[in-house]
Amino acid sequence: MRISFHYDIDKFRLRDSRIIKKIAGKIVADAGLRAGLVDVVITDDEKVYEINVEFLGHDYLTDIITFNYRKGNTVNGEIYISADRVRENAVKFGVSAGTEMRRIIFHGFLHLCGYDDSTAGEKQKMTEMEEMYLALSYAE
Repeated sequence: MRISFHYDIDKFRLRDSRIIKKIAGKIVADAGLRAGLVDVVITDDEKVYEINVEFLGHDYLTDIITFNYRKGNTVNGEIYISADRVRENAVKFGVSAGTEMRRIIFHGFLHLCGYDDSTAGEKQKMTEMEEMYLALSYAE
């Protein structure tokens, strides 16, 4: 899988991108799909908010926006993540910012594989899968 990380903010870089890429590839393989090209953009609240309003018509902050460009069984897409939201959620959930960043990246890859979180049942399933992949990432 070709995953590229892009940073639209200063003083932030993933330290564990190799492990994240490995688990993201596993998410795709476990879904029975082929790996394509995915760009992950780490940015701030302002940029994610602008994207949310412009492309989705949503007037609120969010931690992640995923654009799915899947062609057949090949996963392709863009994932935009607000580092501001990740930091705030890490405090809220009592985890490190690094752990929350991994979780949210895996959440984006689950969306790229076709999983949704619109209903309570879907959200519960995605949360369970996020936790499973997060645990695997720390077992590496």
